[in-house]
Amino acid sequence: MKGLIKIETKLIILRGNSGSGKTTIAKLLQKNLGEETLLVSQDVVRREMLMLSDLQGNMSIELIKRITEFAKGTCKVVILEGILKKQAYEELLLNLIDYFDHHVYAYYFDLPFTETVERHKLRSSAKEFGEERLNTWWIPNDHLGINGEIMLTSDMSQQDIVDLILHQINESPCS
Repeated sequence: MKGLIKIETKLIILRGNSGSGKTTIAKLLQKNLGEETLLVSQDVVRREMLMLSDLQGNMSIELIKRITEFAKGTCKVVILEGILKKQAYEELLLNLIDYFDHHVYAYYFDLPFTETVERHKLRSSAKEFGEERLNTWWIPNDHLGINGEIMLTSDMSQQDIVDLILHQINESPCS
């Protein structure tokens, strides 16, 4: 019986404030990349699977870690997306970067608050919460500060972002 063929897995990290477009971009990337692309969404793990608040040290951090690590060597690409605020998730993210042997592409949606409010209005969850609640979650400039972290700005369209990421993971060496 032949063993599983191990493949080099690339990790894409998409971070940013609520309403910035992370989930939309992650789904577009997964659709473009096709089979053997795992999408790990912080909101799905934390809110839907575990029904937890986003507090430092919550058990969703460990589950995100285990799901993401599971894909190394078996999936071509793992997309990890979420607010993933630095204060609570930095250790996890840095450990995953090491675990994936630096075959990592990290992006931060560096948008003004007013832009995320406008984008939020287009989401299905817009009726669940509004600008006031978004403001309580807002963390400006929550960059990881790692080499190669790319800032995605409001002047970039969805297609610009998808094209940039696809080009980088297909053409460039990892960070």
